[in-house]
Amino acid sequence: MNIDLLEWLGYLASILVLISLLMSSIVKLRWINLLGSFLFATYGFLIGALPVGLVNSCIVFINIYYLTKVYTSKKDYFKILEIDADSKYLHYFQDFYKDEIHKYFSQSVFSLKKDHVGFYILRNLVPAGLFIASKYDEKTLKIELDFVIPEYRDFKIGQYVYEEQKEYFLQRGYQRFLSHSCNKEHTRYLEKMGFHQKEENNIKIFEKIITPIE
Repeated sequence: MNIDLLEWLGYLASILVLISLLMSSIVKLRWINLLGSFLFATYGFLIGALPVGLVNSCIVFINIYYLTKVYTSKKDYFKILEIDADSKYLHYFQDFYKDEIHKYFSQSVFSLKKDHVGFYILRNLVPAGLFIASKYDEKTLKIELDFVIPEYRDFKIGQYVYEEQKEYFLQRGYQRFLSHSCNKEHTRYLEKMGFHQKEENNIKIFEKIITPIE
């Protein structure tokens, strides 16, 4: 093999490892690092640098191990923790992630009122997301905030909330969600969660109907 091609392989592997370290998403970090480590291992063996090849081979298997854990996690991997109306942590959480929240919502600070439903989504007891919705009518919740911190946006937290926790809402009498979208990324998320765009009171909104689990 031409030595120039080997050098390019080394450069490509280095770039991928570097890019992986820039990822805020853990899953994306693991996948890109896996590819970079695989190429680095290949590069090391081809140039006869056994330490480089062996170490990066180990990193490949480490990434595979953790990715397997992510994709085979049981549904009780996440938990809901309801928010107290006077929660100080709610303010701290929103203040810390205000810039991220503002990317998807028109405001970055949300309060919890008497007719609101609010909870944290915990992953291994670590707050990974925040959900706040207000009562729109007797059977409908208007979603004010549905936010997941960058590190956990690939862990299907939305599916956990809207599908696996549907009984949580049904027990409170809610069968419908309404939401607005501020950008294309948020629209894609809503559509993936089963929301459909419609017009209500001359306003374009996204709607999701939930039904009891049989």
